[in-house]
Amino acid sequence: MSSIVSIIDYGMGNLHSVQKAFEKTGYEARIIRTPQEVRDARALVLPGVGAFRDGLKNLEELNLITPVVNSIRAGKPFLGLCLGLQFLFSESEEFDITPGLDIIKGRVVRFPANMLEQQGTFGRGPARLKIPHMGWNTISIKRRPPCLEGIPDESYFYFVHSYYVVPEDRSVVATTTDHGVEFTSSIWRDNIVAFQFHPEKSQTLGLQVIRGFAETVAGD
Repeated sequence: MSSIVSIIDYGMGNLHSVQKAFEKTGYEARIIRTPQEVRDARALVLPGVGAFRDGLKNLEELNLITPVVNSIRAGKPFLGLCLGLQFLFSESEEFDITPGLDIIKGRVVRFPANMLEQQGTFGRGPARLKIPHMGWNTISIKRRPPCLEGIPDESYFYFVHSYYVVPEDRSVVATTTDHGVEFTSSIWRDNIVAFQFHPEKSQTLGLQVIRGFAETVAGD
């Protein structure tokens, strides 16, 4: 088993489930925590669950922001998961306005209140949609990064979030998903691919996405 990726531990991620997902695909993923480990990594994975502001604070206190940003801008393969996607953007409106890494221009916004599903079920009228958006939902593929090769359009993946990203440049959008509004559920630009959903929790297709990213790194 070859070591391909490094998963950044900043105290807010389901690190071991991500690590196990890579191992199930035949690739070793190590967990790292120091600036030097980030600089030395071949490819970076930034997972995360919880509040945007708390996550950025943890990254800052561990002196990880500069090495992460420099690594991405230098072209190092980067996979963002959930908060790891949102951190890439200019700012988040969660708990007032909090600046992000500003690698991708745009904002992180909350789902609108009182959203209704577009069609009622079993002949009933439209139902109010729940926030957070939690559970299985489909992705509509707009642009296909290498790690989505072989993934059918409208495949189901697992989501847990109350906020979503709004890129200024729509050309970075890889997939969208509908939950009352059509939102960006993944982005792809150059060496960056990042998902709002959790491939590590998305069973067979999720493992296929994880394997696709590892294979892309291995082929560099």
